Amino acid sequence: MSITNESPTYLQQRLFYRGRKFNFDVHSLRLPNGVEGEWECIRHPGGALAVPITSDGKLVLVKQYRFAVEGRVLEFPAGTLEPKEEPSVTIKREIQEETGYRANTWHSLGKFPLAPGYSDEYIYTFLARDLEKLEHPPQQDDDEDIEVVLMTFSEFEQATLAGELIDAKSITSFLMARLFLDKIND
Repeated sequence: MSITNESPTYLQQRLFYRGRKFNFDVHSLRLPNGVEGEWECIRHPGGALAVPITSDGKLVLVKQYRFAVEGRVLEFPAGTLEPKEEPSVTIKREIQEETGYRANTWHSLGKFPLAPGYSDEYIYTFLARDLEKLEHPPQQDDDEDIEVVLMTFSEFEQATLAGELIDAKSITSFLMARLFLDKIND
C-alpha cells in the first residue's frame, strides 16, 4: 500500500449532537486508496492553557472533579475558546477565574492537537510568570469545583511518574514550558 498526499472524498456528513462546548459529527469518506467508511469526530473550538509559575518557582495548578473520569484531576488552568476569541484572551481570563492569580509576563509556547484520533481540538499553551495574587478569591463558574494547588517542578514530575490523575494537556504543556525555560536559561 502506498501513501499519497491526496485528500479523501467526503461523501456525507451528519451532525449527531450539538452541545454547548462541542459537536459530534459522523463523516462518510472515500480514502484515496478507494476504501469507504465512516469516521466520527468531536468538533471543538479549542482551548487555552497556562503553566503559571510563582516568583518562588512553584507551579500553580488546579484540582477539579471531571465527570468523564469520575475523579478529581490535577491540571493547569485552562478554558475553552469563546467564538472569535484569541487564545491569549481566553487564558488571561481563565487563570484569574480558576486560580486567583494574574500574570504580568506571558510567553506563547505553541499549540498541539489534543486527541487527533477523534477530535479537532487544539490546545494553545502559554507560560505565565510574574504572578500577583488577586485580592478577591477566584470567581469559578457554577459548574466548577476547583482547588488551587501549588507544587514544585520536582513534585509535579513525581506525581506524573507515580500515576496520579493528571490530564495529558497538562503533562504536555509542562514539558513545553520546561524546554522553553531550559533554552532561555542556557
